Amino acid sequence: MIISIIRTLLLYCFIIFAIRLMGKRQISDMQPSELVVTLVISDIASLPMQNTSQPLLSGIIPVIVLVALEIVTSVFMMKSKRFRRVICGSPVVVISDGKLLQKEMRRLRLTTDDLFALLRQQNIFSPEDVQYCIVETNGTVSVLEKPEKRKPTAEDFKISIPDSKLEAMVISDGRLIETALPLCSQSKDSVENVLKKEKLRQSDVLIMTLDGLGNYNIILKEK
Repeated sequence: MIISIIRTLLLYCFIIFAIRLMGKRQISDMQPSELVVTLVISDIASLPMQNTSQPLLSGIIPVIVLVALEIVTSVFMMKSKRFRRVICGSPVVVISDGKLLQKEMRRLRLTTDDLFALLRQQNIFSPEDVQYCIVETNGTVSVLEKPEKRKPTAEDFKISIPDSKLEAMVISDGRLIETALPLCSQSKDSVENVLKKEKLRQSDVLIMTLDGLGNYNIILKEK
């Protein structure tokens, strides 16, 4: 029993390391080759976890080979657009100027129900409002609305808006997140000045966010 637990922990840590090597992606954002490798790794790793008589290396070595193949494949895809097209396919336009391109939908085996569901996730309820709808290689859709349906921007009204940089969480559960400070172009002193201004201790703060203009939001811990 103890041996099984130790083997499982070792494989768990190793698989996390292997997935980290392949890069940060959600399942929905994975390309076909990445998804296949992830699924195969999970199957291979489960075998030595369940069967203690099987050598641990029988699970580790195939995972190493698969991760290496995925890294090599990703390098080739960066170098060759043709190779990337073979592995991942190409984006496909399924709506053009409000018109459904039924031939392309049939090629993708994309039903109208699926398409409308994807459009609703983009807060679009009529294909007539769409100038272009593109199905990306990972199955997600990119939608460009017609000009008259797009929300006006500050540039359209010729309004200049100061750049506040990124708003980042700089304190989490009473602890300073120093790696977040460069994201909002602030420093540790800036955080301390805000805490002094609000007469708060860092340990009293559940969440504090800060942006490049010094705007902040603080949520205190419940007593």
